[in-house]
Amino acid sequence: MNYDQLMFNINAYKENNQILDLAKFLVYEFELDHPNLEGFGFRDELEKNSILLTANGDIGERQMVLIPRNLFDFEFNLVINMIAHEMLHVRQKSPEMMLEDKNEREWQAYYEMLFHTNFPNVPDVSDYHKKFFAEKALEYYRRMGEGSELQAKYADQKLKVLSLIDNIQHNQA
Repeated sequence: MNYDQLMFNINAYKENNQILDLAKFLVYEFELDHPNLEGFGFRDELEKNSILLTANGDIGERQMVLIPRNLFDFEFNLVINMIAHEMLHVRQKSPEMMLEDKNEREWQAYYEMLFHTNFPNVPDVSDYHKKFFAEKALEYYRRMGEGSELQAKYADQKLKVLSLIDNIQHNQA
């Protein structure tokens, strides 16, 4: 589906206040689906200028992704990346993966937002958001514990994230 058709469909869902259906549509359209997804529900909006989505459910159980009603008022590439982030959590918490460590889950999800290794159809975000997500990834990397097995596991990916930040800063100079 081309961009114009996609935006037409998104606007049609929004005009009919079918926000949860729109989220489901995008999951299928961008090949983000996983059998561990129970569905979408609403969560309270934090404030007009911030977005918070969550994958709710115990590890090993099906996940309900909660989204704010105003999710689709934000820039599309950011929104689809936020949905992809939560859909990676849906996979991570599935009975097949059962990834226990929150820092590892968050590292993987933010890394995904930068490099789209699991969801190659998801478009890139702006450099501003890439830098923000890279810094969030590094925060969770630090929380893994200095010199830990987890840090060693993701050391090469960390170098890619640091290189991305350097490239963004160099391009902005």
